[in-house]
Amino acid sequence: MTTRDGAVLDFTSSLYLGLCHPSEALRPWDRITMGRPAALGEPADARAVAGGLAALQGCERATLAPSTLHLFWDLFGMFDRRRTAIYLDAGTYPVARWGVERAAARGIPVRRFAHHDPSQLRQLLGRDAGSRRAPLVVADGVCPACGGAAPLGEYLAAARARAGQLVIDDTQALGILGETPTPGAPYGSGGGGSLRWNRIGGSDVLVVSSLAKGFGAPLAALAGSGPAIERFEERSDTRVHSSPPSIAALRAAERALAINARRGDALRRRLWGLVRFFQALLRKAGLATKGGIFPVQTIVPTPGRDPAEQHQRLLEMGVRTVLRREHHRGGARISVLITARHEPKDLERVVAALASAWSTRQRRAVAMEV
Repeated sequence: MTTRDGAVLDFTSSLYLGLCHPSEALRPWDRITMGRPAALGEPADARAVAGGLAALQGCERATLAPSTLHLFWDLFGMFDRRRTAIYLDAGTYPVARWGVERAAARGIPVRRFAHHDPSQLRQLLGRDAGSRRAPLVVADGVCPACGGAAPLGEYLAAARARAGQLVIDDTQALGILGETPTPGAPYGSGGGGSLRWNRIGGSDVLVVSSLAKGFGAPLAALAGSGPAIERFEERSDTRVHSSPPSIAALRAAERALAINARRGDALRRRLWGLVRFFQALLRKAGLATKGGIFPVQTIVPTPGRDPAEQHQRLLEMGVRTVLRREHHRGGARISVLITARHEPKDLERVVAALASAWSTRQRRAVAMEV
């Protein structure tokens, strides 16, 4: 869909920092793949990129894979099915849940607790206190649906009380959250993700992150203690049967880390300013959103509004948003994804379009009643 001037405003991209990596901006390569599985050898750049990511996140070591699905598939296939029980935050993103399903198929019991509810997690752990199984608590660092940061410190304390571990999907937070957040700079600095933001860490924490969001590079990393990453690499199935990340992806990650070190905090400040401006515009328009400080802002529907119809109306006006189907609630939600590449005028336009879409819907409803 295009507007009268032919421009389409896109609010569907999760490249939050606005990082794009055109080929001419990357160091050149003479081949895009090594033609062999990761277990037989990785590109020379892989070690440097993994080391940079581990340091950024506050971990001893990291290893790379083409996607978080590769990492979660392997990781949840490695835990001892006789000595492990999984405690899964109910709001965890599907890719991590698919890994948990593999563990469940292998006989590991899975308990689900309410989204961002450490008290229910502690209750479940208390009921299982007589078990010899070590708890493995699984959660997202930041939930893209509600925009809330998980209470990871409480999750980790609950797991540690039973000699367990914490596994985090930090895809949304990597590149956005960092150290020492303040009211004026809620993302903090550095972009190292949820461990930095929550000031937690340790040998009993594993972090899986895609770089395809904040850093704009199509590859993923598993970070944790040195021994844990070494065990993972030794036992990984996908490293035996899959290629490592491509040279192009590694070059993009290399560039993203360099940009983050040089001006990442400035990009995060700009992003937060845009999110705050968008929220203010919505309030003036009589609309509400959930998403907190996060750049994924979901419009709160009100009675009488049809998000699916509103989404279609936005497309007709040349504004692309995300329509989230919520089958468990029997409805849908519209989400606006803001990046550092957007301009204030873009946000003014999307809010005007949202208000117009609602006015059109309201006028139609009144006409039908007449």
